[in-house]
Parts: sequence; structure tokens; C-alpha cells
Amino acid sequence: MTCRRLSFFVLVLLYAFPFDSHAQSLKRSTPGKEGVAAAGILQFIDAAEHSKNELHSFILMRHGNIVAEGWWNPYAPGLKHTMYSCSKSFTATAIGFAVQEKLVKLDDKVVSFFPGDLPAAVSDNLAKLTVKDVLIMSDGQDPDPSFTVASRDTNWVRGFFNTPIINEPGTKFLYNSLGTYMLSAIVQKVTGQTTLSYLRPRLFEPLGISGIDWEEDTRGINTGGWGLRLKTEDMAKFAQLFLQKGKWQGKQVLPAGWAEEASSMKIMQDPNAPQSKKDSSDWLQGYCYQMWRCRNNAFRGDGAFGQYMIVMPDKDAVMAITCETADMQNEINLVWQYILPALKDSGVPKDKANEKQLKKKLKSLALPTPANNSSPIEAAIDTKTFVAAANDKQIRGLAFDFDKGVCHFTLKTDTATFNIDFTAGSWADGTTNKPAPSLTAAAKEQTAFLYPAKIAGAYTWKDDHTLELTLRYIESPHSQIITCSFNGNDVTVDMSNSLDFGSKKTTIKATGN
Repeated sequence: MTCRRLSFFVLVLLYAFPFDSHAQSLKRSTPGKEGVAAAGILQFIDAAEHSKNELHSFILMRHGNIVAEGWWNPYAPGLKHTMYSCSKSFTATAIGFAVQEKLVKLDDKVVSFFPGDLPAAVSDNLAKLTVKDVLIMSDGQDPDPSFTVASRDTNWVRGFFNTPIINEPGTKFLYNSLGTYMLSAIVQKVTGQTTLSYLRPRLFEPLGISGIDWEEDTRGINTGGWGLRLKTEDMAKFAQLFLQKGKWQGKQVLPAGWAEEASSMKIMQDPNAPQSKKDSSDWLQGYCYQMWRCRNNAFRGDGAFGQYMIVMPDKDAVMAITCETADMQNEINLVWQYILPALKDSGVPKDKANEKQLKKKLKSLALPTPANNSSPIEAAIDTKTFVAAANDKQIRGLAFDFDKGVCHFTLKTDTATFNIDFTAGSWADGTTNKPAPSLTAAAKEQTAFLYPAKIAGAYTWKDDHTLELTLRYIESPHSQIITCSFNGNDVTVDMSNSLDFGSKKTTIKATGN
């Protein structure tokens, strides 16, 4: 058998009999055994819970072992979580595999992959644009066209090419999620598979990652720059793989050298920033291949609203965090302030008291639940239907049905009826087809597979006439507050999404039927 045929045979065996996912579960240890001060982790949790950041989960690993992990109820270990731009690091990894397999070269011109989608006149800058330029966010477009193109066009490749490239590619950093989509489109073009399918046998199965999904545009191309959903432990695995320079259980999973290449600084975000500003910012340390350099010689994948995969090579540690925050710098500051000093270089003294307290704390993590109370007007609105006045949200009516501490809420639109349960004093788990809040909600993409979405609902009476419904989409960072203010036979309904942090709301007025 020739070497080429033998190599092909080995690849067939590899993909036909994938790695045992159960065997890929991460190992658990205690903080003390891995040289981590349990008191520092407790301080981190306490600081997070008293901060403006709403953490949903975290995993801290040291020396290849999980030393602390926690989920704030109603979030849970088995749930996926929207990654937003953490997705970019996975797209770049797909490019790494394609380079190894000689399907792509970093100096390939982007226009060479899509000759049928080019504008009539290709500018000099567009002709120069390479795969590497896109990897390091130096596409040259300004401003970032991502949301304009994604919300306007169904052919995002053509929309990208029709966006003028103002700066010479490779010379100036500007964050560009549509550029990452182009990388995903290139992967699909050269492999005949979506980025998700291409990565499955090469990355996800070797790490024991399953049950994931990734949003697609209307043409079936993974969105690349956002839209991947996976579990917190999957995030930790990916970060640990990069810490181990692409090796997993003694086997080279990533192309040799790719982890080091992809995580080293390629371009500075603001070369002229004063040192004082650089010293306080984790967004001015340099950009890699769809990853960011951090202070403390760390690097990370990160996503909007506080999704983090942080690799700390100097400490042989990684940390994965899911969150919703308006201040991602504040969130990562907590890691440097409390977790980093807890990672000791020479071991830690035995600290049974704090380790016991930490274990107890991790089991009891929970987001605040709306107060369990009632109102004397419950009976008056029970089973009552309210007809909405004309509005641009196409909401036509709503109804309330109270039964043994559960509010069965019905919302009717022009095209659908949504029935959602909210519990007093605890979370009611359920599912809904009601569209979830999302930063990319306006994008023209396929979202049907996201539904029915997993949710948790709880209600409380803010006063005798004001009902507040909290709806959490627990496989995303986001939630929605529905505040219903009753006045006789009328109700005013204010809807606000957590991702707007109080800056927007939709108001609907309705009258009892």
C-alpha cells in the first residue's frame, strides 16, 4: 500500500470512528491540589455578584483540571450559551485546518474564491485583500459594514465586496464581523461543507464536544463572526487546547504550530494610544487571528456581553465565562483582581475551611428571583383578554390566567400566539417560539433551528397594580422584562430587553375585552 493510500485509510478510520466523547470529559480537582487559593475564587464570586455584571457561569482550570465551576440558576451545565464573537476563534481554527490540508493559503486573495460575486470594477485595495488580512481584522473597510450588509442583503459575500475598502489591507485594525463571515464562506467554498461540519471531526469530536449549533445565512453558510452555541465546558476545552499548543490527551489535534501562531500579536488596535491607556485596557494589547491579546501575557476569545475564553500561559490556567454585561472591561478586571493572584506558583497551604465554603457556594449560585407576592386585582384580571391598540410590533392582544402561583401569559401577534408560564418566587422552565432578544436579530439569516427556545419565567407584583414578568432565554445572555400596569379596564405594557440596559422599551396599550 502506498503512503498516500495509507494516509487516506488512516483519515477514513479517524473520521469513521471518532474519539470517544465520554473519555474527553475534563478532569476535576480541588483548588488546593492545583495551587489555587480557594479564598481568591470566593472573592471573585462575591465581587461578581456585587458588580454590574450578571455572570451566568464560569469554569476555572489549572494544570489541566477544573478546580472551580458554577452556574447561576436558572443557567445550568447542560445548556448551550450564545457565544457571539467567541465564534470567531472557531472560524479562524477552521482556516488553520484548511491551511494544513492545503486548501487555503494565508496569502490567497479573497476575491479569488468568489469570482461570480465581484463588483464590475474591483478596486486595487479589494484585489490586494488576503485571507490573513481578514484574519487580523485589517480588511480596510471603514466603517464596519457588518450589520448594514447582514440586515440588508441576502448575499453577504456580494455585500462585503460592494463595501469600499478605504485603507490598504493589512495596515489598520478595525473590528469587522462580516470579514469573519467571509472566512466561513471561504471554508465552505473550498471544503464543500459548512464550517461547523468541517470542524466536527477535526476539532469538536476529538475534544468530546457535541450538541452544538451555529447560525447560518439564508444561503446555508455559517455566520462565522457570531452565532455558535456551545456549553461552558466546551469553551473551557477550547481554551485548554490552545494552552496545550493544540495537543489533547497526547495527540496533536490542531495543526502543529497553529495555536502559537494564531494567539500571537499580529496588529495593534491603536498604535498611538498612550501607555497609561494601554495599561488599563485589554482591548489595546494587540490582535491575533480572531483572538485578542490581554494584559498579564494572556490571550482570549471574547464575545459581546461578556463571553470569555481566557488563556493564561504563565499560570498554566484557563477560564471560561458566560455573562451579560455592558462593561466587558469591568468583567475581565475581576479576573485579574481576584483569580490571577489566587494562581500560586509555589502551591498553597491547606485551607479546608475556604474550600468547604467554596464548594457550598458553587452549589448555591443563583440569580435573584422576583419576589413571591400577590395582588388583590389578580381575580379581576384572571382569564381576561386585553385587546391592544394599533402598534408597530404587530401585537394584537394579551391575557392572564393565574393558577396556584403560576401566571399563564398569552401574547398574540398578527401571525402567532405565544403561551408562556411564569412562576411566583421561582423559575418556570419551558420553551417558546417567541423571538429572543439578540444583537444580530436584524440579520437576514436562518433562525428556525433556534426555536423552540429554552426559557425560564418568573413573576412578581411591584405594587398592587403593576405586574412584572421576567422572561429569561437561558441559552443566550439575554432576558426580557414585561411590565403590565393596570388601570381599571386598561393595561399599559412596557417591554424591555436586557441587552439594551434600560435604553429602550416598547410600550403597548390595551383594553379589556
